Amino acid sequence: MPGDKVFLDTNIILYAYDVSAGEKHQRAKEIILDLWNSGLAVISTQVLQEFFVTATQKIPKPLDNRFAKDIVGDLLKWEVVINDGVSVLEAIELLLQYGYSFWDSLIIEAAIKGGAEILLSEDLSHGQTIQGVTIMNPFKTSPS
Repeated sequence: MPGDKVFLDTNIILYAYDVSAGEKHQRAKEIILDLWNSGLAVISTQVLQEFFVTATQKIPKPLDNRFAKDIVGDLLKWEVVINDGVSVLEAIELLLQYGYSFWDSLIIEAAIKGGAEILLSEDLSHGQTIQGVTIMNPFKTSPS
C-alpha cells in the first residue's frame, strides 16, 4: 500500500523507543523509519499526549522528560490531527456503532479525519475497515 497515509496508534511509536519491547521494538523502529522517509504518517494530539505520559512514566525504562519532549517535537513534523469537539462526538458515534472504548474510538476518528487509509495498532481489530480506514496490527503481518 505504498502512497497510502498511515495513522499510528500510540503503542507503535512507544515500542520504537521502548528497548525492553524485544521484537516489537525492532519492528516499530522500521515502521517509524519507513514513514519518516515517505512522509505519509498521520498522528493526533491524543497520540502525542499518550506517548509522552507513557514513555516517561509507564515503560520499564522510562525516557527522560526532555528527551521525550524532543521526540514529541520531532513527531510534530508529521501531519497532526487535532481532536476537537466534533471529533469527540464522532468518536462517541463510533463507540456506539462498533463497541470500542471511547479512547480507541477517538483514535479511529482521528485516522478518519486525517484521511488515513491504514491505522496501525495492536489494540484494535486487525483487518477491520471503518469508514475507509483499515486497521492493521503490524506485529501480525507486514503492512505493505
